[in-house]
Amino acid sequence: MTTDTILIVDDTPTNIGVLFEYLTQKGFKVLVAQDGESALEQLQFSRPDLILLDVLMPGIDGFETCRRLKAQAATKDIPVIFMTALAETVDKVRGFEVGAVDYITKPIQHEELLARVTAHLTIRKLQESLIQQNEALQREIAERERLHGEKNYLQEEIKTHYNFEEMVGVSPAMEKVFENVARVAGTDTTVLITGETGTGKELVARAIHNLSPRKSSALIKVNCAALPSGLIESELFGHEKGAFTGATAKKKGRFELADAGTIFLDEVGELSFETQVKLLRVLQEQEFETVGGTKTLKVNVRVIAATNRELQEEVKKGAFRADLFFRLNIFPVHLPALRERSEDLPLLADYFMKKFAGKTGKRVNAISPAALDLLKHYHWAGNVRELTNVIERAVILCDESVLQPKHLNLTTAASISDEEVWNMEEVERQHILKALKRTRGQVGGANGAANLLGVNRTTLIARMKKLGIGAAEGME
Repeated sequence: MTTDTILIVDDTPTNIGVLFEYLTQKGFKVLVAQDGESALEQLQFSRPDLILLDVLMPGIDGFETCRRLKAQAATKDIPVIFMTALAETVDKVRGFEVGAVDYITKPIQHEELLARVTAHLTIRKLQESLIQQNEALQREIAERERLHGEKNYLQEEIKTHYNFEEMVGVSPAMEKVFENVARVAGTDTTVLITGETGTGKELVARAIHNLSPRKSSALIKVNCAALPSGLIESELFGHEKGAFTGATAKKKGRFELADAGTIFLDEVGELSFETQVKLLRVLQEQEFETVGGTKTLKVNVRVIAATNRELQEEVKKGAFRADLFFRLNIFPVHLPALRERSEDLPLLADYFMKKFAGKTGKRVNAISPAALDLLKHYHWAGNVRELTNVIERAVILCDESVLQPKHLNLTTAASISDEEVWNMEEVERQHILKALKRTRGQVGGANGAANLLGVNRTTLIARMKKLGIGAAEGME
């Protein structure tokens, strides 16, 4: 506990001695001065917590001494108690006018002095605590306003400069996404973006990059699921001429191309165990060797990874390295599925309707309540990407000013009825089967089920394997 310091200013040595001894015994640190000038000079080097000030002194009196110290920013908040034998009310009023907080009449009673000193020290501490709390509150308000401003700025950046308008949302879940992006964008921290296919993970990665100090450098994207397992290391780290059959020339890898910028590893959960080891080294040391090379290359790369897998579950199953997961998961950003942010669906549908109406020259300007109701009750396995495709197709099919259910080309087969509730995997399975049936078992290509669902071909194949679906089932 800090000892309070009291400055006694009195021209009578006997008074100073008595007060010095008494207050020291009570646990206070005591400073002394025998006139006003000495007190003001001493206050330039020390800051007492309270001043006991005599009124009648040679040179400048107590009133003038108090006026001068109250005129200085450094000493104006120190409480002053006058000590005097004067009993006239006019003198007491004058003391309060120049800034004193109290008066004690000589001869001084020790108990009264201690009570007044303790009371005013307590008041001062409460005032200081209140000031500190108010400053902390002001800082918190300023921080919230800053984050709110950054969120709005992020949304404007997304909408205006970087063509990320699809990140429309007012739901609490999306507000949290915007806040997290605003917090982490200015750092070099590794980010792991999680969420189902089609939720907009690449949009978030691009937003983080474009709002970071690295925005003038490259954002290099790698779809780990789309690259053959035999070529993934060559793509990530590069290779030397003759490193393997077909390596007719030296090639730079994605990490080298991303030096001073950002690399986005999409579907990072699809990496082989061997590649995971090498990726871990890059994250830890920022260095690697090319395939077939012996020279160690140093890079300065910010890593943003994304996955639609539950990596913690993959770690438990032994399919993903725990140490790599912890290195990637420093700052997680989770994107909600479209069905988890239903309040955003009308905004998204309206946005895409206007976007594609402008691109196609159609005069579609509204969505009927019935069509909107169908959209709300549809299970969006492909999330925002699937919604985008559905609205684009609907606008093309619509020759009216209002989108109707018939233009959406949706059926209740992939919707969740009020009477029937399936588990999530069964809903997804039925949805994929519906798409395969419509495409007569074709998975890839412009007319394939992957394009219809708004997902990558490799992602759809992976989901089909997990759900035990064969392409032939769509022909049944």
